[in-house]
Amino acid sequence: MDKKKIAVLFGGQSGEHEVSLMSAVSVLRNMNKDKYESIMVGITKEGRWMLYEGALEDIETNRWQASARPVVLAPDPSYKGFIDIERNCAFIPADIIFPILHGPHGEDGTVQGLLELAGIPYVGCGVLASSLAMDKVLSKDVFLRHGLKTAEYVSTVYEHFKTSPEVFVSEVETKLAYPCFVKPANMGSSVGITKAHDRDELIQAMELAGKYDRKILVEEFIDGYEIECAVLGNDYPEASTIGQIVPCNEFYDYNAKYFDEGKSGLIIPAGLPIDVMETVRGLAVDAYKALDCAGMARVDFLVKKSDNTVYLNEVNTIPGFTKISMYPKLWNASGLPYDKLIDRLIELALERYELRRSGF
Repeated sequence: MDKKKIAVLFGGQSGEHEVSLMSAVSVLRNMNKDKYESIMVGITKEGRWMLYEGALEDIETNRWQASARPVVLAPDPSYKGFIDIERNCAFIPADIIFPILHGPHGEDGTVQGLLELAGIPYVGCGVLASSLAMDKVLSKDVFLRHGLKTAEYVSTVYEHFKTSPEVFVSEVETKLAYPCFVKPANMGSSVGITKAHDRDELIQAMELAGKYDRKILVEEFIDGYEIECAVLGNDYPEASTIGQIVPCNEFYDYNAKYFDEGKSGLIIPAGLPIDVMETVRGLAVDAYKALDCAGMARVDFLVKKSDNTVYLNEVNTIPGFTKISMYPKLWNASGLPYDKLIDRLIELALERYELRRSGF
């Protein structure tokens, strides 16, 4: 049998560029070489698409661009592949695209829209689910519409905050309490997130979040366990066992997730009562369906320490795939090892593609 050509997209223009590099390398290392031929396409922080054919170690250290050359993904569905600009526009066909792009311009529906135009099967959620899940404010609106409990929150546009900061601060102090979490609405991997303990810290946190997004979310603090559940599937999604994070820092921030390896605790399965864990698994599937997700997502929760009340936090449509990431670890603990997880994601991409071709 001919090997399927899998184009792995990595890098991207968001603040999560470096995380994407680590995730992509893990996927490429665990992809079954007997079944798949990998095509490595990196996207620079400036948005250039580059074909890379070198060692994986140079992706990890972000030296891959030195030997890469520019390519273009043809949006014309009669091509289904890449055009090599420097080699007389040679055509590089791709059977499936595996985007490992975290954050804006990759996880937010933009690349997914291009892949739809190109008519190539791709791993993960479609345009609408990707864009909704990326926006923490809009996704909360959808969750509440579906009766899914979330932490209390207020939101604003950064330009409005700069015009009248005292008005927004007063709203936060009236509706919420300190401490509270300040987040860019469209960012992942805890980039730009701050736990604010007072008014001065709130204002500083707003300034930081405003560097990453025009829209900012402020959430109430829940004294709870940080819980994650992996979901896999299209119209019949399944939930993994659940995991619990014990962060080495005050909360599970960017450094704790990706650089302070071994310092944060990952407990799989989580140390919660069985009935609470089953509640979390059910809510993870409910959240997945509410956003009309497909392929995969990691659903994050807070479980209140005092009474085990479950709060839905967010849905990540392209979760981390690094060697320390929860998504592959949760499925491995559920009986689906990393290489088989990749197989299943590719199967789901093809299943969804064929269903859409038939008119659904």
